Amino acid sequence: MAEDTFIAAGAKVIGEVVLEKGSSVWYNVVLRGDLNQVVVGEYSNIQDNSTVHVDLNNATKIGRYVTVGHSVVLHGCTIEDYCLIGMGSVIMDGAVIGCGSVVGAGAVITKNTIIPPLSLVIGMPAKVIKTLDEDVTASRRKHAEGYYQLSLEYKKTPESK
Repeated sequence: MAEDTFIAAGAKVIGEVVLEKGSSVWYNVVLRGDLNQVVVGEYSNIQDNSTVHVDLNNATKIGRYVTVGHSVVLHGCTIEDYCLIGMGSVIMDGAVIGCGSVVGAGAVITKNTIIPPLSLVIGMPAKVIKTLDEDVTASRRKHAEGYYQLSLEYKKTPESK
């Protein structure tokens, strides 16, 4: 576990899990790296009630400055830098979410789906509906850094431990 990480009370971090600098794991999250590795990149945040798991053939890799919303399931997939994964989304084995993309709330990304960078994807199964502007990375970075600042505040409170 790198410096300045935050793991909220009730979160479970099991097996081979790498938490890079400034990352945060919020309440009731499960990161389960029992069969393969889970990597959470710098300043990324995994919000309440999300589950991150792997399979024998697929690690789960979350890039830098990624926000994973509440109640998301990530299973053996890759989330590249500066992505926003909407609440209640499911991303399956072998899927890759390209840099700067947004996965809309409730979307289901099926096995081995490759989402190009800067995509907006929604639906079940999810489909790319729009290409986003390249300037989204600055706003995603600011959003992720906001969660980092919030985690520093939570680290000061006894109920977060």
